[in-house]
Amino acid sequence: MACPTVLIPGLLRGSVGAICAQAPLSRLTPSTLRHLTLTSIMKSIRKTDHLERTASVVRREIVSAAKVCGAANESPSVKSLRLLVADQDFSFKAGQWIDFFIPGVSVVGGFSICSSPRLLEQERMIELAVKYTNHPPALWIHNKCTLDSEVAVRVGGEFFFDPRPADASRNLVLIAGGVGINPLLSILRHSADLHRERANKGIGYKIGTIKLFYSAKNTSELLFKKNILDLVNEFPEKIACSLHVTKQTTQISAELKPYITEGRITEEDIRDHVSKETLFYICGPPPMTDFFSKQLENSHVPREHICFEKWW
Repeated sequence: MACPTVLIPGLLRGSVGAICAQAPLSRLTPSTLRHLTLTSIMKSIRKTDHLERTASVVRREIVSAAKVCGAANESPSVKSLRLLVADQDFSFKAGQWIDFFIPGVSVVGGFSICSSPRLLEQERMIELAVKYTNHPPALWIHNKCTLDSEVAVRVGGEFFFDPRPADASRNLVLIAGGVGINPLLSILRHSADLHRERANKGIGYKIGTIKLFYSAKNTSELLFKKNILDLVNEFPEKIACSLHVTKQTTQISAELKPYITEGRITEEDIRDHVSKETLFYICGPPPMTDFFSKQLENSHVPREHICFEKWW
């Protein structure tokens, strides 16, 4: 049974580990979803928060009910969620985020999806990874969220990788800082899915090479490192990564050591990958995205080949 869908006119451009059974999300009725969304927008718009920062960003009109089906600690400060979104009209492009509406919480969250669109197509699931902060939606996820908790979600964002089968092959350089890995992991997973499809069926988009640069405080805060290394090992001819740690105080494991660089990602690291066939995706704290965007422009990379997302 599909979960409720609500169309809210005028909101397309923001006016502002367990598996669950695919049971209907019965309590979040269309009228409840509409009330939840509009109430959250009215209260949230007064603050400098996700809705206000993204007010001019394109969103889909569909608001869909979702149910928490899994949760895990990805790091000492980050919790991952798996959400069931049974609504067949709900879809997203790799790299996009969701507005996250929580019953009883007036502030709207904004979280990038870290899973591939293929997971949604096959299992009606999306995955998030949320850092602990004092922001009410993050507090709810870390302290109150349980299996079967019900929320509502809406897709937005102009930061995505969604090539058509006939598009020219492009190399990708992904530059992530902290939880900025989330949309880039979605892009990495989507690229791997496209590559598998072409290998298995002989049709579809032909991916170029992909290099991920990912920086965090220490190895315990490098999220999804096993997933990343699994993809590197599955497709060594296509995918490579450079994992950077800035404040490592413990010994680095033998498994990780070949991929680890102690110190920040530098402009020299990136410069070697500049070419006319390469697209750059950057996501992290504003100073980081500003720095690399400027450096790439100075290296004569066309602006249309530089995509970035800032998260606070």
